Amino acid sequence: MGNVLKGSVQVAGLMLLSIVMNHVAAWLDIGIPGSILGIGLLFMLLELRIIRLEWVEIGASWLLAELLLFFIPAAVGIMQYFPLLKTTGIQITAVVLLSTLIVMSGTGLMARFISSRKER
Repeated sequence: MGNVLKGSVQVAGLMLLSIVMNHVAAWLDIGIPGSILGIGLLFMLLELRIIRLEWVEIGASWLLAELLLFFIPAAVGIMQYFPLLKTTGIQITAVVLLSTLIVMSGTGLMARFISSRKER
């Protein structure tokens, strides 16, 4: 099977998992988005070796490569709230910068912690 067809099937499978998990999240009403539940489920299935990495690798790699494209609708949608941005734009920018700094610091600290554990 060619890489394009294999990747298309893998992307379709990942989309199906996302759709199913969105329905599960709505049914459970736990406040966690279905996409996050789907990522968690996929991670568990990969770790338990129920799903092999080769079964999703090409599709997941393509989705990651095109990730920036998926943010364009959200960025364009922000323009709908331009009056809000005029009044509270500085506060929103400060929160975004602070939360980005916290996430980057937390990720770096966690990577250092995992790296030091692997070295032992």
